[in-house]
Amino acid sequence: MTEDALPRSARGVYGISVMSELSGIAPQTLRLYERRGLLTPSRTDGGVRRYSDDDLRRLERISELVAQGVNLAGIARILDLENRNSQLEFDNTQLQSDNAKLKAGRKRASGATAGKKGRRDHGGGREDPAG
Repeated sequence: MTEDALPRSARGVYGISVMSELSGIAPQTLRLYERRGLLTPSRTDGGVRRYSDDDLRRLERISELVAQGVNLAGIARILDLENRNSQLEFDNTQLQSDNAKLKAGRKRASGATAGKKGRRDHGGGREDPAG
């Protein structure tokens, strides 16, 4: 996906010094987080790191966990589980929506079938030949 195709919050716009200033986290710590897989800034063609607003929010979460005494391996696991949970919640919402649509379609189909059956039961205007 090209940088232009990303949502605005995911576009890398800040260099490492600006991100350091915004987050209060030293550049060498940002590099450490990247090496540990906690953060994956985009890169320019020249290899310069570009951080996004999403990266800034992720750094805020990492800082919260560090302040609680969680080590980097634990932070990686927590972030992974939080991301997975968010994806599962999204998938569940989609499935509930799909299920509701299927139920509504089935209800319409059974209503249409019942209407046709009811017309046949009334003889459709024909006289009874046995009568």
